[in-house]
Amino acid sequence: MKRPLDGLLDELRARAAMPAVASLYTLAGLEAADVARVREVWLNLPVELRQRLVARLVEVAEADFEADFGALFRMGLEDQDAEVRAAAVEGLWEDEDVRLVPLLAAAVRQDEAAIVRMAAASSLGRFILLGELEKIRPAPQAIAYEALLAACRDVEEDVKVRRRALESLAYVSNEAVAELIRRAYAVPEDDKMSTSAVFAMGRSADPRWAYQVRQKLFSPNPELRYEAARACGELQVTEAVPELEELAEDADSEVQEAALWALGQIGGDRARRILERYCRSRDEATRIAAEAALDELEFMHGDLSELLGRLAKEPE
Repeated sequence: MKRPLDGLLDELRARAAMPAVASLYTLAGLEAADVARVREVWLNLPVELRQRLVARLVEVAEADFEADFGALFRMGLEDQDAEVRAAAVEGLWEDEDVRLVPLLAAAVRQDEAAIVRMAAASSLGRFILLGELEKIRPAPQAIAYEALLAACRDVEEDVKVRRRALESLAYVSNEAVAELIRRAYAVPEDDKMSTSAVFAMGRSADPRWAYQVRQKLFSPNPELRYEAARACGELQVTEAVPELEELAEDADSEVQEAALWALGQIGGDRARRILERYCRSRDEATRIAAEAALDELEFMHGDLSELLGRLAKEPE
C-alpha cells in the first residue's frame, strides 16, 4: 500500500501545484530518510510553489501546535530562495533546540538577504531569554548574543535587522545593551530605531526605563504610543495610569487596546475602575479588550485568599 507521503510526493512531481491542506500533514514528524526523499522533490519545485508551501506550513503550524514541520523548516533554511529561508526561520519560532543557534547566528552574520537576517535576529531572541532564565547552557546564549550585538552595532546593516537584534538583546541586563537602547531611543522619532528602543525597554523589565517610556505616551507617532503603552504595562509603571486612561480614548484603536492591556498589568483601584467602565463600552472590540485586561488584573493583583474562598464555596 502506498504511504500518504509517497502520494504527496508523486502529486508534487506530476503537477507541481499546491496540494490540499489536509495532505500537508504528511510532512509532519518526518524521519531522516523521509527528509532526504522530500528534499529530492523539493529542490525541483518551482520557487513560487516552494514559497507558497512553506508559508502554508507556517500557517498550519500556528493553528495546530501538534503539527511538527520542524524537519522541513530546517531543510528550508538552506533553500536558495530568500523568502523560503525567511519563512522557514519563522516556522521554527517555538523550537528551543539549541542546535539551531549556530545556524541562526550564521544567518544573521552572513545571509545575503535582509529579510532572512531580520527573521533570524528575531528568532535568536528566545535563546537569549532561555539563557537569562538559565534554561540552556551559557555557550549557545553567548553565540546568539555575539551575533546580535555585532548586527546591532553595525551602522551599515539594514535598520530592520538592527531593530530586531536590539529587541532580542533586550532580555540581557548589562550596560552594553543598555547603552544600545539609550542610543536608539535618542534618534529622531521618525527613525524606527526609537520605536524598537521603547519596545526593548518594556521587554527588559528594568524599571530604570519608566521615565523614558512615559515620555513617548503622547508621541505624534501612533506606533510609538502603542509601544510606550505596552512598555508601561510590562514595567508596571503605576504613575502612568492617568496617561493610559487618556490613551484609552486614542484615535488609534490599537493604541486604545494597548492602554487597556497596560492598565490590567499595572493594577490598582484606579486601573480597576477604568477597566470596569470600559467593560460597559458599546464598542465590541474595546469591551473585549477591557474584559481581558480586567481578568489579567484580577489574576495578577487580586486577593488570592478571597479567590480561593469563592472557589471553595462553589458546588462541585
